[in-house]
Amino acid sequence: MTDYALAVDLGGTKVEAALVDSSGTLLDGSRHRRPTGASSTSEQLAAAVTAAVQDALAALPEGATLLGAGIGSAGPIAGTTGDVSPLNLGAWRNYPLGDLVGQQVPDLPVTLRMDGICIALAEVWLGAAQGESNVMGMIVSTGVGGGLILGGRVIAGPSGNAGHIGHVAVAGFDDPCACGARGCLEAIASGPRTVAWARDHGFGGETGEQLAAAAAGGDATARAAIERSATAVGRAIASASALVDLDVVAIGGGFSHVSDDYIALVGAAVAGHSDFGFVTKTRVVASGLSGEGPLVGAAALVHRAELLG
Repeated sequence: MTDYALAVDLGGTKVEAALVDSSGTLLDGSRHRRPTGASSTSEQLAAAVTAAVQDALAALPEGATLLGAGIGSAGPIAGTTGDVSPLNLGAWRNYPLGDLVGQQVPDLPVTLRMDGICIALAEVWLGAAQGESNVMGMIVSTGVGGGLILGGRVIAGPSGNAGHIGHVAVAGFDDPCACGARGCLEAIASGPRTVAWARDHGFGGETGEQLAAAAAGGDATARAAIERSATAVGRAIASASALVDLDVVAIGGGFSHVSDDYIALVGAAVAGHSDFGFVTKTRVVASGLSGEGPLVGAAALVHRAELLG
């Protein structure tokens, strides 16, 4: 019979759970989603996670083995304890998410890492960065996250937040961030903040989907907002590559699909950043796993645990 991992992905607008086998394939019928959101109470968030996990576990085939649970969470997190404090989920500060999921899988190991690390793992395992050893995985969505694999090993740092590129300051910008700093990549380039910038400059829509449609239809403000986001992401990547010498950056997340050329725009910003070849040679690619990447990466915390160091 097949061995499965319970994969959980917690973000600013939703939580998803699924069963994933050792080849990285999601079990049909096991993927379930519940809303989260900045206005949710702690109890509502806990209920959403519990419901998604229970629905996923209900699909476990008779006789199959559940090896453990892997959780990818929006940051920041608190080391490897399983506690989380996602910036965009204000009701949870040092919340024991690992313990909450662990109650549903008693006596099994539960591993939690930042969602950016999970994206990086997924891309190296099965996605657009297969065969690469120096990789950043990125999410551009409600927030902006990142995770590092260097020399073939996950780099998490003592707090678990290494690679959190969303809170790197980007030269040339001064947007206030919810973290208390100014000029953070997330404050500039995330979906909600890009839409807010466009609205401040005359755009009448309210969502990333509306921004995408307007830009595709020739709205100059919508297009400028998208280009601004991509430029900031590219500058941050170039700075990160100057620091740790990245070969590949794989980008996923809903807002990375806001235009057909978003990834190309990011890549152009990296390529034109400086005269340093070790910076500009960094390849920027779209996630090779589409919307399944975060769950595949969470499952990799179980199935590919040897990469965690």
